[in-house]
Amino acid sequence: MIWNNLIESGIYLVCVYVLFWLGKLVYDLTTPSYKLKEELVEKDNTALAVAVVGYYFGLILAIGGVIVGPSQGLEADLIDVLIYGPLAIILMNLSRLINDKLILHGFSIREEIIRDHNVGTGVVVSASYIATGLIIFGAVSGVMGDLVTSIVFWILGQVALVLAGLFYNWITPYDIHAQIEKENVAAGVAFAGGLVGIGNIVRHAVAGDFISWSMELQTFGLYILVGLVVLPIVRVATDKILLPGQKLSNEIANQEKPNLGAGFIEAFSYVGASFLLVWIL
Repeated sequence: MIWNNLIESGIYLVCVYVLFWLGKLVYDLTTPSYKLKEELVEKDNTALAVAVVGYYFGLILAIGGVIVGPSQGLEADLIDVLIYGPLAIILMNLSRLINDKLILHGFSIREEIIRDHNVGTGVVVSASYIATGLIIFGAVSGVMGDLVTSIVFWILGQVALVLAGLFYNWITPYDIHAQIEKENVAAGVAFAGGLVGIGNIVRHAVAGDFISWSMELQTFGLYILVGLVVLPIVRVATDKILLPGQKLSNEIANQEKPNLGAGFIEAFSYVGASFLLVWIL
């Protein structure tokens, strides 16, 4: 019994590594304007490294959604991995376009990361990949769903991330895009935490067994509404509890050297609050 489990685990691991390699290949093919190895090894591009790590981590999360779901037997599970794995790779790469056009629409992501080595931009891109991976994880981990439900949930998740980005910029007393373009890593880290937090909430909203579209859409809408309402509350609470007497906005954007530590604290507050919400709801 133990040996059978070990053999099956080994087979799953090989499949995951093949998909991981395929994900890297697709990433390289869809970014022909630069060479990943050259940027990382010869140019020491930290911004790209951070973004790529988020892509790989998001890909692992997405593939993991297939693996952790209810087992239907080795053969059926491998078929699911071979179907949903490539789908996850495609959706992860499509999310890059949404990043560029809708989430960080104030500037060119490619120029910021490749030309300027802007780590703040890299962090936000990384977070959007992780959030997308979480969303796909939730979408494919249940039963009774199919490719259509997975794609629809991915689309809804991307809409939620775009709305979260717009709402975050609205509740923040400084312009997110302007600060990140000025290479304010603290602002990028804080914003990244918000995206991952929303992604985690969406993951929980779309996870579980598919019942009906009316039920799923109601649940999704409720969770996103709660998540957006909680964002400003968490920001105020962080000011009062974790940084009494100080304001996060001042530490992040209103001083000569942005406080990166404050950015991490704000990011943590969003991610931490998202876990509390999904455990409570």
